[in-house]
Amino acid sequence: MDQAIAALKKLLSEKEELAPVAAAKIDQITAQLKTSNTKPAFDPVERIKTGFAKFKTEKYATNPALYEELSKGQSPKFMVFACSDSRVCPSHVLDFQPGEAFVVRNVANMVPPFDKVKYAGVGAAVEYAVLHLKVEQIVVIGHSRCGGIKGLMTFPDEGPHTTDFIEDWVKLGLPAKSKVKAESSSSSVDDQCVTCEREAVNVSLANLLTYPFVRDGLVKKTLALKGGHYDFVNGSFELWGLDFGLSPTTSA
Repeated sequence: MDQAIAALKKLLSEKEELAPVAAAKIDQITAQLKTSNTKPAFDPVERIKTGFAKFKTEKYATNPALYEELSKGQSPKFMVFACSDSRVCPSHVLDFQPGEAFVVRNVANMVPPFDKVKYAGVGAAVEYAVLHLKVEQIVVIGHSRCGGIKGLMTFPDEGPHTTDFIEDWVKLGLPAKSKVKAESSSSSVDDQCVTCEREAVNVSLANLLTYPFVRDGLVKKTLALKGGHYDFVNGSFELWGLDFGLSPTTSA
């Protein structure tokens, strides 16, 4: 369009009698150029409405038997801990269908240790999944470029906080940070973060052992724990287990 305007201006300078026509054409082209470069404003309500309409047409309406069955209750095989990061939705990454996974998402996919007061929200989810839904697998999934893990690796271990919640929360992963710092002290912060993304998952798996009903399920082999890592940069997914060598708890 810029070339068209330049050509019209040249024509206008050569033939003055065409001035009114050329000027009008220049205005028209300029208006079109402005319109084509203007993005429509984002409408969140419309995005939600069209999103649900697509879901209802393409998924809900095409599988009535599934949603009829789900209306009677849920019996997922998996409980999944995943990060709240908008890039790593586990249902998309692992193609979970409705009813397959009971999901908890939080900053850096952390599982805190058993604490009836401080971490009651997570405790309620684990208790419900294990004792009532009777899930067979708990999977904790970390991911690449995790902001929570980068915060863990860069926040000072001591001193005043600059955030209300984030620092206290990600410091659940301090054992992972300590291990990474000890074993990879010469590596860059970015490389340490890559390692810590996996080590923090292992810390969460260990924290799950502090829940009595989780330990009981592991001892009875009705429950298993898995760690995972999703690398959206390279399009890869890892899955692993840990051998905790558990024995039944005996009372004195």
